[in-house]
Amino acid sequence: MSDDFYRIKRLPPYIIAEVNAMRAAARSGGEDIIDLGMGNPDLPPPPHVIEKLVEVAQKPSAHGYSQSKGIPGLRRAQANYYGRRFGVDVDPETEVVVTMGSKEGLASLATAITAPGDVILAPNPSYPIHTFGFIIAGATIRAVPTTPDEAYFASLQRAMEFTIPRPSVLVVNYPSNPTAETVDLAFYERLVAWAKENQVWIISDLAYSELYYDGKPTVSILQVPGAKDVAIEFTSLSKTYSMAGWRIGFAVGNNKLIAAMTRVKSYLDYGAFTPIQAAACAALNGPQDIVEANRQLYHKRRDVLVESFGRAGWDIPAPPASMFAWAPLPPALRHLGSLEFSKQLLTHAHVAVAPGVGYGENGEGYVRIAMVENEQRLRQAARNVKRYLSSMGVNTPSRNAG
Repeated sequence: MSDDFYRIKRLPPYIIAEVNAMRAAARSGGEDIIDLGMGNPDLPPPPHVIEKLVEVAQKPSAHGYSQSKGIPGLRRAQANYYGRRFGVDVDPETEVVVTMGSKEGLASLATAITAPGDVILAPNPSYPIHTFGFIIAGATIRAVPTTPDEAYFASLQRAMEFTIPRPSVLVVNYPSNPTAETVDLAFYERLVAWAKENQVWIISDLAYSELYYDGKPTVSILQVPGAKDVAIEFTSLSKTYSMAGWRIGFAVGNNKLIAAMTRVKSYLDYGAFTPIQAAACAALNGPQDIVEANRQLYHKRRDVLVESFGRAGWDIPAPPASMFAWAPLPPALRHLGSLEFSKQLLTHAHVAVAPGVGYGENGEGYVRIAMVENEQRLRQAARNVKRYLSSMGVNTPSRNAG
């Protein structure tokens, strides 16, 4: 009996888990670790959402199996969200499915539409599920850039001309995790036209749709006329409403992809706990104050992070969206590589970040910093970083950090 399992062989060690294990060990030893590694919101959902969860959970009838594709009210709520936010008309019966977070949804879709040997175009660096969801399903990945410029489209064209078999799916993620890059509607218009010409499905991950800054709202690929002919889009309540642990997300778009995904899910799960789905309805249909409040909160944290770390001697570009900063390693320490730098930062500065190489080989030379601690803690992190940089012989500004 062999334990050399095919799909497990295709999965490399999860690099980010090394830093996570070190962080857990340090905390268990009593060390105060400022955790900027995982994108885990530190704020609660709105009170009315929690109240709805409790209300429905008290009903005896709410504790049976739910619906795998999501209760009708929640699918309608998501369709209404697309209508008011993006001006997109969505059929809640055939163009929406509720997922257990966008991560599960992406994996279920990959299972539904991928055959062994299929070639998938995915960004590098990227959030791991964008590649490994398809790798687990038996596909081969061809990397494309994340920066949405002419080189991006040239890369797509080369992939179509020189890859056998021809790629069948393209994954896009804007605002990007981890790079925080964004796109405009003109980019999506060009992308949809390319996909139709080349007969490629587009999977868009829009998990950070509401975390945008500097007055530049994000756009949806489904705003492009005819996009639903080739595209499906994933969103999540995790960051928008601080509901990460609730595991509620959505897939919206092409009805054939929705149908395939729904069929696979019907074999795998009975849907999220009904009271959670009811509370998700309350989030989407109720007061939206938290959306703007969270946006402003992360905006302020972004500014504090960039300013205080810059004063500490580590220049970090201000992300235009998402809850992450994609930070190049300080030039004098680039030789360490992102994994070793992350380990040293944890050990000597008590600051946890995610090594960029954990998001793909093109992430080397960067770390991802999550803005999930309050402003005071971010300034403390900057002071710790300054001491670490000084100990490594890195010249820092004479002003005090933070």
